[in-house]
Amino acid sequence: MILANGKLYDSEQQGQLLCDLERRINETRCSTRLCAETVIAALDQMAAKMEQGHFNALIPEPELRDSVHFAAGLLHSDALWKRLHNELPALPPQAGRLQLRREPLGTLLHIAAGNMDALPAFSVIEGLLTGNINLLKLPQADKGLTIRFFQELLEIEPALTDFIYVFDTPSSDVSGMQQLAACSDGIIIWGGDAAVSAVRQLASPGCKLIEWGHRLGFCYISGLSDIDAELSALASHIIATRQLLCSSCQVIYLDTDDPADVTAFCRHFLPILEHAAAKSPADIGADAERTLRRYTARLERVLSGDAPQERQVLQGSGCSVTACRDSVLELSEMFGNVLVKPLPQAALLAGLRRSKGYLQTAGLICPDDRREALTELLIRSGVNRIMRPGEMSGTFPCEAHDGEYPLQRYTRIVNVLQ
Repeated sequence: MILANGKLYDSEQQGQLLCDLERRINETRCSTRLCAETVIAALDQMAAKMEQGHFNALIPEPELRDSVHFAAGLLHSDALWKRLHNELPALPPQAGRLQLRREPLGTLLHIAAGNMDALPAFSVIEGLLTGNINLLKLPQADKGLTIRFFQELLEIEPALTDFIYVFDTPSSDVSGMQQLAACSDGIIIWGGDAAVSAVRQLASPGCKLIEWGHRLGFCYISGLSDIDAELSALASHIIATRQLLCSSCQVIYLDTDDPADVTAFCRHFLPILEHAAAKSPADIGADAERTLRRYTARLERVLSGDAPQERQVLQGSGCSVTACRDSVLELSEMFGNVLVKPLPQAALLAGLRRSKGYLQTAGLICPDDRREALTELLIRSGVNRIMRPGEMSGTFPCEAHDGEYPLQRYTRIVNVLQ
């Protein structure tokens, strides 16, 4: 389905809607200016609906309902005003005839990833807060929640109607994607390297490309005395996020260069991870895919004559822990399957710098007297978020995203000489 001009259309009508899209956008930009007050007032009312369970029928999973309730807190007016003031501070006054003005980019195309249910809506919300017209290309995994969200929002505030367009255009529809990109002053892409590369081919010269690429999260452990409470929190985080988020823990690094320490830790951590997994329903599809992938990898090694990888998989019930000898930051098999690797503190910066551009969140477990020094080292390595292990995917008001404030990237500074 497509949402345009406040109405729902069948996907088959995309061609007709896209042919008329530039004209409609130009009419809106000529005649209407979107005020932050209008947007925030509407979102505050939406937050109340979300907290009252208005969307529960579309969200059968209890854990996702909890996430929606949490997200509602980020949409209350006080949180949004605080974010605007932090991310878009007043411009300095100019002497003489020059005036500085902050303006929206114009029209934003949001190409959202499907690894987080609320992500498409939140991306558009950021575009609305900055006064932009927003074209949203839904991820394939969207279950109808996004369009329902915006239908409800437009009922609350019809003035937003001409600033929100939602298309279910598949990425394989090159012509449709090109038409959407041609209408845009900025393209916001959430996704991996392949998705970013594909969008670069769509963006015309002068169109601002705003990349929120895939990142990798990890946990760093330095000091193994009395940390079971923190390991339990880490295990719960791994299972709860299914390791699908950029902030999820893919690799657990140990401050050691001894493979025996890695193996010993894996044996200690596996029952803790199993305990967390037992509280979550099994994902049969993910288990089957992972089994097939491992079997295929073994066959390929046999056929090619390659030596077996220096990895030991400790299989648990609904999860696994893999002891590795290398220290490369990489994506795990996810869904409760974590990699454990050695990375002594002396080699920490050099080891992480091999993955520069992919670093985001580190969960840090260490004695209190070492936390400040290790935090500084992680920052110098390029990590943007240093968190407690159970809160690696936590979202907090006014925090930066991948080291930047999104709202600043969706605006431009105009110089006016009077």
